[in-house]
Amino acid sequence: MNPTQWFTEKVPEAESAFSLKFKQKLHEEQSDYQFIEIYETEGFGNLMVIDGCTMLSTRDNFFYHEMMSHPVLYTHADPKRIWIIGGGDCGTLKEVLKHPSVEQAVQIDIDERVTRLSEIYFPELCESNHDPRAALKFIDGIKWVKEAKPNSVDIIIVDSTDPVGPAEGLFSEAFYRDCYNCLSENGMVVQQSESPLYHMKLISEMRKAMSAASFGHLQTLFFPQCLYPSGWWSTTIAGKVDLTHFREQDSANKSFDTAYYNVDIHKASLAQPEFFKKAFASK
Repeated sequence: MNPTQWFTEKVPEAESAFSLKFKQKLHEEQSDYQFIEIYETEGFGNLMVIDGCTMLSTRDNFFYHEMMSHPVLYTHADPKRIWIIGGGDCGTLKEVLKHPSVEQAVQIDIDERVTRLSEIYFPELCESNHDPRAALKFIDGIKWVKEAKPNSVDIIIVDSTDPVGPAEGLFSEAFYRDCYNCLSENGMVVQQSESPLYHMKLISEMRKAMSAASFGHLQTLFFPQCLYPSGWWSTTIAGKVDLTHFREQDSANKSFDTAYYNVDIHKASLAQPEFFKKAFASK
């Protein structure tokens, strides 16, 4: 096997790795914030890598983008104003705008280059960028939330990279408290929360920080994502209101197409493995 034909992301703490065979490297650059690479792979279409970590592929990005958006939007009673912190590839924005109730969706990503490269190499994810309800801002999302007024937004989706570099501050109690302060009365924040197999310590710290920031209700959902470490991923919702129920009828009768998400997948994602239930039995 020629190692130059494979991109490999290693996970030293788990003594594992994931590899994709590629045809060619399409692009690489050092932006003002991170090192971005684009590969054309043999089986997964185009692949985006940031600072050595896989971000998305043409073949399997729908798992992540759909589960970051539809469960929380169907959990909220009437989602109208949505902010996406990060999400520069625009896949989550595209899914959010499928909901007819959404009146405004603002995507705030500090690195414009991620979006511009996505427009070239993942154009299918950027189809809704010119929707009149959409706004793209290339500024610091942490600062945006901190300076926002109360009752500014219904749902905040934190579609971030791993908690290092520019994204580190997005996993802090201070950030969650700022989210709480600018959310509406029934507001929610949802954030990708890494792998429950590899990153239970991080999930525990996230949930603790969310609770300390005054969120009284937490719900972690699970879904497959073969591109990411362990192939098993999660997203955690923190809300001002109960999160155990969602608008099942609306979900069952959704007016748009999805590749993965449906009402049964939503229900299944709420089921928790025994080790997870034991870890957070009283939390």
